[in-house]
Amino acid sequence: MTGESLLVHVCCGPCAIVPLRELAGEGFALHGVFYNPNVHPLQEYARRREGARQVAGRLSVGLDCLDGEYDPAAYFRLTAGRAEDRCAPCYRLRLARTARLARERGFSAFTTTLLSSVFQKHERIREAGLAAEAEAGGPAFLYRDFRPAFREGVRLSREWGVYRQRYCGCLFSEMERYGPELLPGAKPAEG
Repeated sequence: MTGESLLVHVCCGPCAIVPLRELAGEGFALHGVFYNPNVHPLQEYARRREGARQVAGRLSVGLDCLDGEYDPAAYFRLTAGRAEDRCAPCYRLRLARTARLARERGFSAFTTTLLSSVFQKHERIREAGLAAEAEAGGPAFLYRDFRPAFREGVRLSREWGVYRQRYCGCLFSEMERYGPELLPGAKPAEG
């Protein structure tokens, strides 16, 4: 793997710490891309983007933020009527864009920091990554389970003062996280 170029989709700063550190330690030439049209509202997107920049800077990894492509409507179109099954299309949206960018820029492979979260659906991420690889005609999707070091990423994000979110990022997850305390008795979002 030494010297192979790897484009890393970065979902947020805390989730990026362990994958970026471990992959750099394996000798990958890393570059990150922050592309997350699912994150809602815009202020939350900006906080996560700044956290991603902070971590990338601390670990000396280049990071492109595709702010010009921030379009929550694209996410909502994919998930309309699918609140219960919103993660798979969300993964596909973000990893398809990362795969196309990796191909355009000549990277050897691509991956995502979503793979460090114990809250994400790894089999769906893997499926989305492999589908994105096939649709883009390469490069390869690198699947790696970074969950065993999840607590280390949490610890370091606190130590480094990186913004730590309390929900996945989408409107549905925000409602699941905060709805019970802010709107007692409200029905959860329906698909």
